[in-house]
Amino acid sequence: MKRSCGCILGTLMLFTGNNALAIENNAALETENKVLQGFIKRQVSQSMSVGRAVRSITCHYPQEAETIVSVALDMYPDDYREIIHAAISAQPTATSKIVQIAIDKEVSSCPNIVQLAIEADPSYVDFVVGAAADSSPDELKDIVRVAVLTEPDSADTIVQTLTEEHPNELVDILTSAIQAVPVVGEYVVNALLAIFPEKAEDVVTTAVRESAGQREQVRKILETAHQAGVESEKLKEYALNGGAHEDDVKEAVAPKP
Repeated sequence: MKRSCGCILGTLMLFTGNNALAIENNAALETENKVLQGFIKRQVSQSMSVGRAVRSITCHYPQEAETIVSVALDMYPDDYREIIHAAISAQPTATSKIVQIAIDKEVSSCPNIVQLAIEADPSYVDFVVGAAADSSPDELKDIVRVAVLTEPDSADTIVQTLTEEHPNELVDILTSAIQAVPVVGEYVVNALLAIFPEKAEDVVTTAVRESAGQREQVRKILETAHQAGVESEKLKEYALNGGAHEDDVKEAVAPKP
């Protein structure tokens, strides 16, 4: 009985202690946020720009980038463009978290935030689309479309990143990318076949279908697939299923001089 009471008392003390610690931590966080709010207000009044204030503070306190962005977006939601651009430019390694915070706070649409983040630092495009797709998986097609339109030179990276994280959405991702910028077809096909050789049928058929009417693009896609290791007979089957002409297949597999 004494042992049972002791266990209960110990559990109560632990529970009470944890609650007290949680309350203390929340109070400390609230205090920190108020201090940061005051700091940001002073910086804004001095620089006359929310973006400059966020950039300056983030540069001086890079480890606090997420908190700075979160507080700034709460204070100045209408200035989300400046805040996102300034924060990513100052601390690009925090890009994923910044994108997630902006999406969670719903300061703008997910695709719009994706565009802003990529424009702030295109070299982190894979982090941007990855974070956006994790936060808003239902908007995956729009994320792909906007990302490829904003940074077409990184279309292969965008598609590769998203299909690795969402392999069941491969066809939709590939379709959205080619519909957005048709000339990226051969590059995204090459990227996908490098990581999903077993899905060659889906990749080739989809790419050919979405490039219908652009025979030169279809030929480039088929040549790329053949060079990536898709056998001639299989390539012909996939291409014809996608709507390609048989002459295009023959040209793609013909030995090059």
